[in-house]
Formats: sequence, C-alpha cells, structure tokens
Amino acid sequence: MTASDLKRLPLEDLHIAASARFGPFAGWSMPIQYPAGVMREHQHTREHVGLFDISHMQLFEVSGPGAADLLAKACPLDAAGLAASQSKYTFLLNDKAGIIDDLIVTRLAPERFMVVANAGNAASDEAQLRELAADFDGKVEPLDRVFLAIQGPQAAEALSRVGIDTEALTFMTGVEPKPGWFMSRSGYTGEDGFEIGLPESDAQALVNRLLEDDCVIWVGLAARDSLRLEAGLCLHGQDITPEIDPVSAGLMWAIAKPVREAGRFIGAEALKSLVAAGPSEKRVGLKPDGRQPVRAGAMLIDGAGKQVGRVTSGGFGPSVQHPVAMGYVATALAQPGTRIFAEVRGTRISVDVHPLPFTPHRYRKG
Repeated sequence: MTASDLKRLPLEDLHIAASARFGPFAGWSMPIQYPAGVMREHQHTREHVGLFDISHMQLFEVSGPGAADLLAKACPLDAAGLAASQSKYTFLLNDKAGIIDDLIVTRLAPERFMVVANAGNAASDEAQLRELAADFDGKVEPLDRVFLAIQGPQAAEALSRVGIDTEALTFMTGVEPKPGWFMSRSGYTGEDGFEIGLPESDAQALVNRLLEDDCVIWVGLAARDSLRLEAGLCLHGQDITPEIDPVSAGLMWAIAKPVREAGRFIGAEALKSLVAAGPSEKRVGLKPDGRQPVRAGAMLIDGAGKQVGRVTSGGFGPSVQHPVAMGYVATALAQPGTRIFAEVRGTRISVDVHPLPFTPHRYRKG
C-alpha cells in the first residue's frame, strides 16, 4: 500500500499544524509522534493528560429488538444482562475460538448498543455482524465520527474545564452526553481517561479548547504503544490474532462462566474444549536484561537453544526505565521469574518472565 492509498484522519490538518510525524498503521496515515518526542509524550500522559486521535477505529451502532441476541451470538457476551451505560470488553471469535477482533460493547438503551472495533478489522467485523443480523431483528450501522482519547490522571479535570461533566462515569461505563456524541470512561494506557466519539465540527472546537490547557498535549501512536505495553494490554494482530484463543492469551476473565456454559456464541464448543484441555502456551510479560529492547518477532529459547516461545510486542518502558515485552511461552515456563533467552540479530539476551502489567492500572472504578 502506497502513501496515497492510506486513509486520512478527519483532523489531519490539525496534526500537520502540530508538526506531527506521520506513518502507516492499519491502512491509515497516523501521527506517530510530535515534536515533544515519544518519551515526553509517554510521561506527560502518565503525569498529566495525553490527547490521542484514534479516529482510525470504528464505532458501530447495533440496534433493534434483536440487538442483544445478535451480539450474544457474535461475542461471548451476555449483552441482555448489561446494565444501562455498562461497557464490556469482549471478542469476535471464529469457529476455532481464535480472536478475530477484540471489542468494547456499551449498552446505551434497552435495544441499542455501541461497539468499538479496531481499525484493521473494521470492514471484516462489519461484514460478520451484518451477516448475523440477517438472522436477528437487528441493524448494524457504522458511524462517521471523530474519535478522541483523553488519558491521564488529570483527564477528568481537563474535560471539566471545557464544560464536559464526567463525574457520573466510572471505569467501563459510557453515555451519550450530546446528540451525536458517545463518551466512555475507558482507554488503552492503564490510566484514568475517556474516549469520545463526536461529529467533526464539534471535534475541531473541542480539540482546540483542550490544547489551550497546559496540562494537555498531543500524543502519537508510538507513545500509545509504549503506554499500552507497560499496562499489559494486547494489540490485535500481534498479541492476539485469529490463531490465538482467549485461554492462551490469559483473557478468560472477559468471558463470564455462565456465558461459557450457555454456549450460544460462535466458537463456544472450541473454547469449551480449550478450557478443558488447558493451554499449551500462555501470554506473559517479559523483562529483558540490560537496556536493549526485544521486539516483536524475536524467538524465545531455553538454555539448550530450543525454541520455547516468541515475542509478540516489545519496546522500552519510559515509566519503568527498562525494556518491556509480551509474548507466548510454553505453559511450563510461564511462572514469573523463569529465565529464558531471546535471540536478537544473532545475540542471545537473558529475559525473565514478568507479571503483567509492568505499571499498575489507575482506573476510576468507583
């Protein structure tokens, strides 16, 4: 895909004016970093507020009398059991229980839900939901919205100063504060924060007002990646894929036992078998010795040189001041403190299995 083929963010002019450096991601031209640099963007988000343009992600409204049943078939999710404004992390699974995409579903009304999907999977997600909708009395509508993330310990105060009240929201809840708007208390950094979908005309004004606040700066995709990696959060296409199941990925906390037992969702039988057999490998945190990051794709080996796993995400953690990574290792080696090795350009680097997350989550849960 050439640069001219990439999709453009609705607010691209604002990023150009902010001297962003762009790069390709999931078919989009995305701001990778700004003049402040990745380290400062990362730390500013941990200490104050980072503003992220995540308009490459797709919002879907799923509505109608059969909307809850549609989502319960598509995902391992009790959609009918969600309270008003409750959000839930879930998945689209294939017949083998591989993760087609990870989603956040929010109940807005008895027969209306908001679904947030990843950029690279939006088209296939829409196709699957529409195909299922034919068997239910439901409607799937992609929404044309700017999508912004406001993340960090001062995010609520920054939004309050521009007239947006967040006090009613706790972690993993969402509302429609204005016509055409959707706001949830969620994010991809491990910090308290919000994600807001809104019309482009409203977004321009909101961004300009937020950036008048000294505690708010633009943050690009590079720091978004280091933030989520420190927080132990998965990136679809790397840490989770259609070939990786929720059992191996350590994500079964997102699938309630009654949902598993009812088995109404696609991939239910395969997932039941995987749970019964137990995983042959597990997703773990990895802490390399020294200062050299271990990147995605590196092979993990034991002392005898036998491959025992692979790195799926890796980089440097500015908050913890050492390299951080995630990957999959044989189940017998998944205990924290286990020492293995990563092969990086012919060099063997010692790596310890490390608990996730590397930095504690600071969500507002109550």
